[in-house]
Amino acid sequence: MKIEQNKIDDLNIELMLSIGKDDYAEKRRKKLNEHKRTAELKGFRKGMAPMSFIEKIYGQSCLVDAVNDLISESLNGFIKENDLKVIGEPLPAEGQENVEWKNGNDFEFKFDIALAPKVDFELGKDDVIPYYNIEITDVAKSEMKENLLKQYGSLEDGEAAKAEDFIIVDFEQGETRIEGTYVALRNVSEAVRPSFIGLKPGDSIDVNVNDAFTNEEDRAAMLKVKKEELASLDPVYRMTVKNVKTFVPASLTQETFDKIFGEGSVKSEEEFDARIAERLAAEYSQESDFRFSKDARNYLVKKAGISLPEKFLKRWIYVANDGKFTMEDIEKEFDLFLDDYRWQMVRNYLMEKYSVKIEEADLLASAKGLAAYQFAMYGINNVPDDQLESYARTILSQEKDGRRVLEQVEDSKTVAAVKDAVTVKPESISVEKFRELK
Repeated sequence: MKIEQNKIDDLNIELMLSIGKDDYAEKRRKKLNEHKRTAELKGFRKGMAPMSFIEKIYGQSCLVDAVNDLISESLNGFIKENDLKVIGEPLPAEGQENVEWKNGNDFEFKFDIALAPKVDFELGKDDVIPYYNIEITDVAKSEMKENLLKQYGSLEDGEAAKAEDFIIVDFEQGETRIEGTYVALRNVSEAVRPSFIGLKPGDSIDVNVNDAFTNEEDRAAMLKVKKEELASLDPVYRMTVKNVKTFVPASLTQETFDKIFGEGSVKSEEEFDARIAERLAAEYSQESDFRFSKDARNYLVKKAGISLPEKFLKRWIYVANDGKFTMEDIEKEFDLFLDDYRWQMVRNYLMEKYSVKIEEADLLASAKGLAAYQFAMYGINNVPDDQLESYARTILSQEKDGRRVLEQVEDSKTVAAVKDAVTVKPESISVEKFRELK
């Protein structure tokens, strides 16, 4: 058995494996004997089939398995002996002819191996990364207060329909009558909406439903017909308003304070306003931290200047995913993949450089934050800590979610270590300008 190395460049090498019949003969013989001991073939007792019969049935598969075992052992041995840091797995070189699997043949195989580039750079106070402090304005506090009160508001009877209101209507056309239909004015087409604004209970107008409700699925549901039947309908209906429903924000009462912040936590509008300012500051701080992490990641990846064997990586992604993605699919997402791959290499280097350790408490805290966010998405706030922890542990037990939490913690602790090593330059910025940052 012989291995020859051909260095293509600093990141790519090609290995030529020459395998003779004497190299694989013993492995093949052992595999055939194993089949002879275990094969249950019609007409023979177990283990009593003649070797000629075993050879006929299993000869080629044993040859392939024996040679493949040698290939795997040789590649792994070469990588280990030469202390190579490889990317992915060795891939058969492109353009090789089909192998003639015949016992007694000598075989030659070529494999491409990609080498991981060394990551090595220093950080110091000469490295400057901006940290954006978002300015808190009275307008922003007022908007958050208004939105919170709307969030906990309710639908009440109104006198005349406004642009954000609902109306409950009956549609009539000849003997056809559709009663008690809810119509959100924001879903009425802009061209027709002005004729709906100002309608009061008891008002009637003629409506071309095709013009007023351009979404066919919504129109079919409203008229209680199948979507396929719309084309055959006369679109003009007499619409009579039965009721107007307007959304009324919650009042500044103790009941509202308790719903939003928890019972007894806030007892006056002044305290309410103070909590609004705290919440806004926390949200802005979270956005600023996220932006800093993004800027730090980009800065570090650029400074590391990592070159990657891109052609090999495209092939490896394709092979590793068993063809689930076409090469066209891979090309579309390849730049994002490279960015993420480079960051993983930089992150691993920095975690080792700064002795970043991940503890169970770190993972649990991050998972609890994710759990609280998910509850909040459904309008559930002030979840008891024991429930949060139970849900967080469930998140960590799931392979995909647990891996995502681990990566988030690795990112955040790595960025925290970097933050101490570099110069962080504070910059005040309006929320509008902040949102415009790329």
